Amino acid sequence: MIAKTFFGAEDLLATELEAIGALDIQKGTRAVEFTGDLAVMYKANLWCRTALRILKPVFSFPAANEAQLYDEVKKIDWSPYLEVHQTLAIDAVVNYSGLSHTKYISQKAKDAIADQFREKTGERPSVSLDDPDLRIHIHIYKDQASLSFDSSGESLHKRGYRDDTNEAPINESLAAGLILLSGWDRKSNFVDFMCGSGTILIEAALMARNIPPGIFRDGYAFEKWKDFDAGLWRQIVSDAKAQENKTTGFKITGIDRSVQTVHVAKQNVINAGVNDLVEVHQIPFVVYTPSPGQGTVIINPPYGERLVEENIRELYKNIGDYLKKKFGGYQAWILTSNREAAKSIGLHPSRKIQLYNGALECRFLKFELYSGSRKAKYADNE
Repeated sequence: MIAKTFFGAEDLLATELEAIGALDIQKGTRAVEFTGDLAVMYKANLWCRTALRILKPVFSFPAANEAQLYDEVKKIDWSPYLEVHQTLAIDAVVNYSGLSHTKYISQKAKDAIADQFREKTGERPSVSLDDPDLRIHIHIYKDQASLSFDSSGESLHKRGYRDDTNEAPINESLAAGLILLSGWDRKSNFVDFMCGSGTILIEAALMARNIPPGIFRDGYAFEKWKDFDAGLWRQIVSDAKAQENKTTGFKITGIDRSVQTVHVAKQNVINAGVNDLVEVHQIPFVVYTPSPGQGTVIINPPYGERLVEENIRELYKNIGDYLKKKFGGYQAWILTSNREAAKSIGLHPSRKIQLYNGALECRFLKFELYSGSRKAKYADNE
């Protein structure tokens, strides 16, 4: 199988797959290959916080041109996978091939499947782009095609707990990846003082409670497959619910100055069932004083697309001043695509990780925040 993910999360996803029993794990770019049985495939969809979808490669064949693609797809006996009354959808990706038009490739493959059914039954399956019974992915690389079944359906980042969002919500899988990259121990205080619709807060709470991120979804594509094992799936879901950790002795806190955004965040927190663990405050972040001791801060501030240059620099300077003043003993992480504005934070990052937020190339910056002076901290350590 192949688990798709975002750039920079390959190591995280490999670790998640290993934890659920996957074997033969091989990391690629934005993807991790692995082997496993039906239970592993079901668990990968339910448990992998950084996965976007789980693909099951089924067939491989040469596809140097459209005629060969059509013929090879039509050679496959589709009756074990699809009934004539069911629906399908086909996505295509092409690299270094004479076939370059992905929509045309999808159309030719769909025609081959439909023509096979029509010749056998006199009818043909329909296409459903939104909710097909079988979603097929075709990847053509140097005239060799790999055909996979998508076991996930909707992208796995769509957890199901977000009813509403702010203007630019962070992808749930990326939010989970940020938390995993930060090394948060899941037992110390956690703060996002630019929390928006609450995604980072909720993902942190799900980790702390050991709640699988896929537990809220309406369904998965594999539930429509002809080999779906409903009993096995019920047992996996039941086992997952039994593993929830109810005890926590720390705070997960969100701050935002927008009344509407905080309302949305609170509703999403309730939807995720973690409102007893997550608190959200509608105040300017500079007036909030965190709990003393150690903890982790993760924020995804504006990058400057809707702010003039002077304002974005001032915002980042205020973030740095606030961190230095209020968060001694914490670790702070900031995701931003604006490298110039990041310089105004006034702190030296101890780590920089390249990531993408959508199409934007970003840096995930780590700042060590010491109580007292850094010089004194080093002297104490010596």
